[in-house]
Amino acid sequence: MTATQAPPREDSARGGTAVDSDRSKAENRLGQRLVAPAVVLMLLVTAYPMLQALYLSLFRYRLTAPDDREFIWFSNYATVLTDSLFWQDTWNTVLIMVVTVAVELVIGFAFAMVMHRVVFARGVIRTSILIPYGIITVVSAFAWQFAFSLNNGFVNSWVPFVEDNFNWFGDHWPAMFAIMVSEIWKTTPFMALLLLAGLSQVSEDMLEAAKVDGATWWQRLWKVILPNMRAAIMVAVLFRALDAYRIFDNIFVMTKGAQDTESVSFLTYRQSIEQVQLGLGSALSVLLFLSVLLLAFGIVKLFRVDLAQARGEG
Repeated sequence: MTATQAPPREDSARGGTAVDSDRSKAENRLGQRLVAPAVVLMLLVTAYPMLQALYLSLFRYRLTAPDDREFIWFSNYATVLTDSLFWQDTWNTVLIMVVTVAVELVIGFAFAMVMHRVVFARGVIRTSILIPYGIITVVSAFAWQFAFSLNNGFVNSWVPFVEDNFNWFGDHWPAMFAIMVSEIWKTTPFMALLLLAGLSQVSEDMLEAAKVDGATWWQRLWKVILPNMRAAIMVAVLFRALDAYRIFDNIFVMTKGAQDTESVSFLTYRQSIEQVQLGLGSALSVLLFLSVLLLAFGIVKLFRVDLAQARGEG
């Protein structure tokens, strides 16, 4: 008589799912308790400045005339949104963000692959790649301003098809190019570091199985590596896009907004600090904050990452 294996009991399967669900809920509750103190502290530190900026944005308020403050509702927002300078600066900001993040993603992934695969002198190679990120942004911007300068810089003599007397800061597009180069050089290591963390999570067994099945390197890259790194790529793009959208240091040091190279952050600085227009500056700050939130929401929706599945719970 042939023995037959009894099918698994349905209630047992449901019990396993229930256990997994309870464990997931317990982990979520633990995570919420762990981050709660940090969240409360951040709210205490940031809530008042945010509310104060929102409050001041409703006034016509110049710091040099504190008694001449007038409540004007949303007129500051109307002034900003109907000003062509604001939209020009927004275009500059978006352009810098898109170009730098795209280039950093490609170069950073190449660096991550090198750091992940290299065997000889791994520590030295990883450290050397990460050195630019450890340099203060202002110092890096001054260095690149010197590199692109007309009289003392080395870029004109090193780059082919560029005349020795070419002024990189004399026109809009060359100045924008110099700003983007300085930003890419400084922050690509950060992108590489995040991508390296995601690359280390890709299963070597899956790569070996794809290789045995005859998949080429490009096929393994597009079908195995990148899909399994989607969560890490989303985090890297999100962090860098938000940081690049708030670019200020490089522009302040290298051009000070000349040649139409202002960003929204630099425009906010100019209105708030240089012209002491606290009402307009606060309105710009609020709009910058809202645009950053919208950008973060769009990036998360674009990647459509299932974080539970990325953690291995799905």
